Amino acid sequence: MKIDVVTLFPGFFASPLATSMMARAIDRALVAVETHDPRACATDKHCTVDGEPYGGGGGMVLKPEPVHELWQDRDLHAGHCIYLTADGQPLDQALAVELSLKKQLVLLCGHYKGVDERIRTELIDQEISVGDYVLTGGEPAALVLIDAVVRLIPGVLGNFSSALGDSFQEAVLDCPWYTRPADFRGLNVPEVLLSGNHASVERWRRHQALRRTFERRPDLLERIELDEEERQLIADWHKQGLEAP
Repeated sequence: MKIDVVTLFPGFFASPLATSMMARAIDRALVAVETHDPRACATDKHCTVDGEPYGGGGGMVLKPEPVHELWQDRDLHAGHCIYLTADGQPLDQALAVELSLKKQLVLLCGHYKGVDERIRTELIDQEISVGDYVLTGGEPAALVLIDAVVRLIPGVLGNFSSALGDSFQEAVLDCPWYTRPADFRGLNVPEVLLSGNHASVERWRRHQALRRTFERRPDLLERIELDEEERQLIADWHKQGLEAP
């Protein structure tokens, strides 16, 4: 896969792309990431890329001229062009899987107060949000999207089928984990983990994860598939007044 990132701050990506999974994926030629600075296509001596919104309003917006020129100069039209914006389609696991099947992604990182509307209507195929909050620019959002997508490319992780099977539900149900030292004696470890009964261990982990989610983010339980026993557990917790503060 080829990923082109259009950003005013190319240096923002240097360390993350040279670390861990991303570094291995790039070294193995499973993905290629290239950054493009619109300033390279600005025509004035100051390399101006921002301008005041027409008709007034606070802040500055990214001008269309250098961005259009960059798209033509680097042939970015050939890729699936994404603008990272708070009002875009929410990024979820299903969308990450869909994007992982693309041959080329072009990620436009906004800055200032956003971008000229002509950029959005003429160059962008899809607008994506990584969450309901405001960032200083699109660079952190681009890294989130890149990470979510690249890990799904075959060969990037050791177990591709496991990565493909990951779900939001599994990520939400973050159960307590314990490493196994040579001797458990004297350590505060739940007895069920010492039982050797794998079914009991998995059931315990699932219930602990549900309890943790119930106490911290009860709203997320509406998005998780539950069996009858688990629904009864949650009903009992409600009766016991265990709701999150």
